[in-house]
Amino acid sequence: MPRTPEQYEAMRLATRTKIQTAAMRLFVRQGYGSTNVQHIADQAGISTGLLYRHYKTKDQLFEELVQFAMTGLETLIGKFQISDEPAEELARFANEVYLDLSSGDDLGHLLLLMSQSFFSTETDGRKAALKQINTDLLQATAALIVQGQRQGKLREGNAYEMAQ
Repeated sequence: MPRTPEQYEAMRLATRTKIQTAAMRLFVRQGYGSTNVQHIADQAGISTGLLYRHYKTKDQLFEELVQFAMTGLETLIGKFQISDEPAEELARFANEVYLDLSSGDDLGHLLLLMSQSFFSTETDGRKAALKQINTDLLQATAALIVQGQRQGKLREGNAYEMAQ
């Protein structure tokens, strides 16, 4: 029985996820410069030809991972900005970070990738975007802390310093 278009799409997405996961681990563990396409393909358990079907270059893969991390932070900033439960929102976030970092999963890796991108990027536009997201996250976190202080759910203090 031939595969359906949905089955092909699911296979394509599964392969892409394997490539991204392998690349992220290697970029974090070895650094971007010490990781080559063969390493990524080996770690993902696929051929380099298949990897090149999904990504034309290692740079394209790295940029997609950095963009994914940036989008995740923008989503988090958006959640912070609309939350009316600051203490609960901050507790959820802290718990997620703790669980993710203790299991060695994606969040820590994504943050390290963003850091690598900031220090290795050659474009001022990328650096400016990464700096802006960091600033926006600090401001959204500080605003959430202030909101929690006004509700009497968070202790008093300089919210910006607490956010850092």
